Amino acid sequence: MKISTVHIILFILALASATCSVSRMSNSADTSLQTTPSLKRTFQNDFMIGAALNTQQIMERDTNASRLVAQQFNAVTPENVMKAMIIHPQWNTYNFEWADKLIEYGKKNNLQINGHTLIWHSQMPAFARRLQSTDSFRLFFTDHITTVASRYRDKVYSWDVVNEALNEDGTMRRSPFFTKLGEDYVTEAFRLTQAAAPNTQLYYNDYNNERPAKRAGCIALINKIKAAGVRIDGVGIQGHWQVGKVPLKDIEESILQYSALGLKLAFTELDIEVLPRNFQGADVGQRMKADPSLNPYTSGLPDDVQQQLASDYEALFQLFLKHRDKIERVTFWGVNDGASWLNDWPVRGRTNYPLLFDRAFNPKPAFYKVIATRKGVYQ
Repeated sequence: MKISTVHIILFILALASATCSVSRMSNSADTSLQTTPSLKRTFQNDFMIGAALNTQQIMERDTNASRLVAQQFNAVTPENVMKAMIIHPQWNTYNFEWADKLIEYGKKNNLQINGHTLIWHSQMPAFARRLQSTDSFRLFFTDHITTVASRYRDKVYSWDVVNEALNEDGTMRRSPFFTKLGEDYVTEAFRLTQAAAPNTQLYYNDYNNERPAKRAGCIALINKIKAAGVRIDGVGIQGHWQVGKVPLKDIEESILQYSALGLKLAFTELDIEVLPRNFQGADVGQRMKADPSLNPYTSGLPDDVQQQLASDYEALFQLFLKHRDKIERVTFWGVNDGASWLNDWPVRGRTNYPLLFDRAFNPKPAFYKVIATRKGVYQ
């Protein structure tokens, strides 16, 4: 087919029109980002605002998440890639690929990184669970902490050194670490991490440790670490709460009691569950049998629940701002609703709505309520 000059001109005009359309779409997206308030800027004089990142987000395969993280957050926590099962899969084998990528991602986007987590009874490597000898298990424990904390020395801002060592009544959980190494394993974990990463902030992290019984056990554990002459810098309250049931009084009492120990506070895994379940907390070992009644909002969140969620987040951030001198960081456990672990726990496949951004990465009413809490703080 012979291509005439007219055809060429028409092709050029069509290409120019398409280019302009793409440019307009890009400009529209940029304008949308620019006009949405930023959490990190709103609270820049108060505390860091963080999000947990999954592997797809760390590898930058989710472009919408990348744009949102850059706009909204100044701190990140890896959801899974630094847990022992992933980073230390075999006795003499470490897999640093994804964790190293997280460090690169943080540098590129000027994000503080919280390492999560060195010692946790869940998501342990299979080989470690099979170890029968106390000496072998202790060697795994020591080598794991020293190797991982040393590699990311001065590259992560803080570590959740030990995660979820306590039962609901404040007693020590009978985890493999407790049964093989004894009740002092937590103190030893902090001692090893302090030696391997002397400039890193060291946190103990747990869920429901704002509740009186577990809080008392947490305080006793912290005092034991300090009495041994070992450094602990802060305590993380995870903040996995349920809509309409956020324990504000317990949270405030915990902020005051933990800070009285000379510790920093972080709310490390914040989300508010909107779907029904018959227990509180975040023990990943607990599950519920699937039932349609447990997944009632597949077509969208009813307005009354949406407004209750917004009110809960508003009250929480009012409390955080009241005690902003004691709080270092508030981290949401996920970037948006679609990435939340609560879609698959304690029932798989549910449609959940626990965060400030919806599945399309749009801010929800709760987001604007949180932003509005900053107005008049200094009045």
